[in-house]
Amino acid sequence: MSIAPLLRKVFLIDLIKGLSITFKYQAPKDCQTEQYPQERPVITDRFRGQPMMKLGENGETLCIGCNLCALACPENLIAMKSDRDPVTKKKVMVTYVYDVSRCMFCGLCEEACPTQSLKLGTGYEMALYSREGMVLDRKVLEHRTAPEPYEK
Repeated sequence: MSIAPLLRKVFLIDLIKGLSITFKYQAPKDCQTEQYPQERPVITDRFRGQPMMKLGENGETLCIGCNLCALACPENLIAMKSDRDPVTKKKVMVTYVYDVSRCMFCGLCEEACPTQSLKLGTGYEMALYSREGMVLDRKVLEHRTAPEPYEK
């Protein structure tokens, strides 16, 4: 047996090299902590958060009442009722209920909508004290806005 491997084992050279690499990653050079809510995280455009319904230029909803979003939802949390307008003979949405408490934000309802009226926005602060507030109707979805900034 040669003397070099024996000295490596006695002085634990391999162990010291491995631990030096480990401790180098234990002390990062910059801080990754965000001081929420004072510092808000940067949200990308592809983020799927709180649902909202888009309105057209005339202030009416773009939804045509086709029920495709409810059929595409894997959790069956969208309930919609639509009737025919006797004057225009077009389908009109009567009621629309979206249960956010069970939503997994997969975006299938957004993809299924032919008029792009349903959108999963970038809002992520939807915490409430009861589940009753998580069931959203048409009026709430149409008048959703950007999240309010935090003030002390």
